[in-house]
Amino acid sequence: MYRPDDNLLIDYLAESSELLAGAETELLTMEREGAVSARDRVKRVFQAVHWVRGGASFFDLPTVDELAHRIEDTLTLIHARNAATLPDSIGVLLRAIDRLSELIGHSETSNQADIADLARELASLAKTPPAPVENGVAPADDRQARREGPLRILLVEDDFACRLLLQSFLSRYGDCHIAVNGREAVDAFRAAMDSERSYDLVCMDIMMPEMDGPTAVRHIRGLEEAQGTRFNGGTKIFMTTTVKEIKEVFRCFEQLCDAYLLKPIDLSQLLGKMKCHLSLQ
Repeated sequence: MYRPDDNLLIDYLAESSELLAGAETELLTMEREGAVSARDRVKRVFQAVHWVRGGASFFDLPTVDELAHRIEDTLTLIHARNAATLPDSIGVLLRAIDRLSELIGHSETSNQADIADLARELASLAKTPPAPVENGVAPADDRQARREGPLRILLVEDDFACRLLLQSFLSRYGDCHIAVNGREAVDAFRAAMDSERSYDLVCMDIMMPEMDGPTAVRHIRGLEEAQGTRFNGGTKIFMTTTVKEIKEVFRCFEQLCDAYLLKPIDLSQLLGKMKCHLSLQ
């Protein structure tokens, strides 16, 4: 197993601390202003926490990962319900962000930390009754939860051998389309959206000709946002990368990619992430 060097960990911890400080500022502003501009602020807090969570699995910080995941779930709820749960949630979120910052600040002992009480508080927020419908339309459900039938998958990979391996594996679980660079991937994604048959999963290489993976992810998330897709309810994006490109993977978490896999790809790990993120049986 690859062990990240100390400098990479130091960079991650410093960036995480800075992002969480910004997230706390956003939450305090929301506390003062109420629901005014709350949705945009919720998204920025989510992006910060998602970035922290993305690195936590790489640096083997499961308690950080778990708490960040629970915070994400709460933020998704607030965003989906048009800030209807904001008054009850803001104090819990501030405590959770503060605790997450403590875990980052003491990463060497974070895995022994007890977050049970906070986890229960965050979980209780999910039991809040949903917001009433507006103009006869209920808040949109997560598209993944409504998916029926086989997966629609877009595999973006310029290396033939890796592409062949992944295509053979992914085709067992649905329709697997191919793109060999980021520009083709964005075009394919746009065409799928136009046909109202969006992809459930995109497996995206980092380094490719014409357009790299991070740029393609940014364009794809932009297309979803323009369509009005909820920030945690769209296509799942898994990045595939080598160790030397791991900083690029962290950059992709800013654009809300969902997971990453180090090359050479371990297919059992890929399947595990599919089960986790796509409710695959």
